Amino acid sequence: MFKISKEIKSFLLVLVGLLLFVFGYNFLKGQSLLKSQKIIYTIYPEIEGLIPGAKVTLNGLSIGSVTKADFSPGTTEILITMDIRGDVDFSKNSQAILYETGLIGGKAISISPNFNSGKSVITGDTLSSSIKPGFTELVNRQIAPLQQKIVSTLTSVDSLFSGVSNVLNKETQNNLKNTLENLSVSLENINKASVVLSNLLVSNQDNFSNTMDNLSSTSNNLSAISDSLTAINFIHTVKQYENVANNINQLLISLEAGKGSAGKFLKNNSMYDRLDSVAIALETLINDLKQNPKRYVHFSLFGKKEKSNN
Repeated sequence: MFKISKEIKSFLLVLVGLLLFVFGYNFLKGQSLLKSQKIIYTIYPEIEGLIPGAKVTLNGLSIGSVTKADFSPGTTEILITMDIRGDVDFSKNSQAILYETGLIGGKAISISPNFNSGKSVITGDTLSSSIKPGFTELVNRQIAPLQQKIVSTLTSVDSLFSGVSNVLNKETQNNLKNTLENLSVSLENINKASVVLSNLLVSNQDNFSNTMDNLSSTSNNLSAISDSLTAINFIHTVKQYENVANNINQLLISLEAGKGSAGKFLKNNSMYDRLDSVAIALETLINDLKQNPKRYVHFSLFGKKEKSNN
């Protein structure tokens, strides 16, 4: 029987261990020694945090890894070499997105597949690239304007405190203290006044109730008076007064024109002259009657009529 020496056994054991190590390492990187692989490329302006061995994923599934990162010939851009599974099929017009896997997880590449246009990707193709902002970058973008606002606010507050410090000198502080003391006294007096007013309202509650009842009764009376006034036909009354005023106006116009007896009396001077003459004659007759009554009245005790001297 053929015997295997200890040296050969040790060699075989080491060889199997190496094979298992290589297989396991490639398996952890998403590569398989039993399946065909594709080598593709992409270019980034910078790859801060991306190292060889980083995952290449498609829809979240690891399909390969980054095998090399170096400068593109003649430029400062970074040429990335990726080793992906040969059975994964997508268009060469797909995009390789560099993204941040976490706060401390480094970076990786995600393939944004395009299945509807162009030919399938093969070894040697170069995909277009883009960089997705990471959490840290987004936070920095949000913090930058906030930081400027905080600095501006702190500057304003500092200026405000400086102004207040200049205004609130010792004299101003004493005045402010006295003002606050006076305000405290005033508030205490207001509190006392409110207590007195409350006691007054409680003690005169019945009087206030009676007063409110009287006001209610007065309001009802005023309402009744207003209803009575409303019932009066003011329009008809005003029209009657207008008719009376028109009649008086027409009468005055007739008198002014000398119409009628009263108008003729007012406008005809001969009527006035006749009345004046009658008044003078009547006055003369009365005076003569007083002076010579016998001339007008004949009276005899014995019935004998005296002869007139005339």
